[in-house]
Amino acid sequence: MLKFLIRSVSMGLVTALLVLLAVPSLRQNIIPENLTAQPANNGDLQISFNQAVRKAAPAVVNIYSRQYKENDRTTLSTQGLGSGVIVSDKGYIITNYHVVANADQIIVALQDGRVAAAQLVGKDQRTDIAVLRIEGGNLPVIPLNPNYSPKVGDVVLAIGNPYNLGQTTTFGIISATGRSSISAGGIQAFIQTDAAINQGNSGGALVNTLGELVGINTASFQQATDLETYGISFAIPYQLASKIMEKIIADGRVIRGYIGIDGQDINSVTARLLGNEHIGGIIVLGLDPEGPAAKAGIKVQDIVLMIDGNKLNGRQGVLDLVTDLRPGTTVNVKILRDGKELTLPVNVGEDTRE
Repeated sequence: MLKFLIRSVSMGLVTALLVLLAVPSLRQNIIPENLTAQPANNGDLQISFNQAVRKAAPAVVNIYSRQYKENDRTTLSTQGLGSGVIVSDKGYIITNYHVVANADQIIVALQDGRVAAAQLVGKDQRTDIAVLRIEGGNLPVIPLNPNYSPKVGDVVLAIGNPYNLGQTTTFGIISATGRSSISAGGIQAFIQTDAAINQGNSGGALVNTLGELVGINTASFQQATDLETYGISFAIPYQLASKIMEKIIADGRVIRGYIGIDGQDINSVTARLLGNEHIGGIIVLGLDPEGPAAKAGIKVQDIVLMIDGNKLNGRQGVLDLVTDLRPGTTVNVKILRDGKELTLPVNVGEDTRE
């Protein structure tokens, strides 16, 4: 019996090998196209992400922020260094707000040797996003995939210009997603990665192994102590950066909706008691007494279930949903109070906080 099993397995392996040799197209299902196995000098095989870098790197630019000297308004000096990503053939570039925050002039250097003065289309301090535009033909555009969803463990590459050494690529994985605790007020979710992001990398591209834009490199983790940290860096998700860019291009700034509530996710025990249809809601813990929600009758300890007909997905989902509401519009907010569901009309205000 054992000899029969061994003979059957051996014949199966030999048959599979012959099929792969005879039909090369089947090999693509075993070795992904983006991971190219290349023979090294010693005859071994090595995995390379060269194709991903070649697709993405030309669209990652160096950005130099220049300011007039304090006592001489006729002389400009370079004060800031960063990176940016060309995301449109119309010349739009996404970078970080802090890269160009105090700039009197912004110079963009492409990897093909071209240099251009950039127009500041708009900036948003809260998300640390700025949008620039340059003139030029045949501009390289980074591959974009709005359907890509970052997952922990995905391999990523950070491309930028650290310390003005020249374009550099570092390698790592996505360590975590949804890191909102590091942003001011916890209003923004970051991608955490162990790919090195140093000074000058800010505004550069975090890409996946297909060269597609995953996020905008922003910062490395800094503690209040003198202890150095390694392998903890953060990027703004491409989906958020793209949304902010569209708002800036349309209105010159980011217009955010505001209803004046804050809260926390319903825990698993409460969710089971309320029923599955209420999963994703939040318990109101903070309320602006002069805000739209308070004026509409919402109270602390109410459970918010739906906003404008949309089911909620936790605190971060509420923040994202409210931000996209247009000031001046009226939306229905469904709440649960003392076991009874209520629907209250709320007149959306504008969030003017920085």
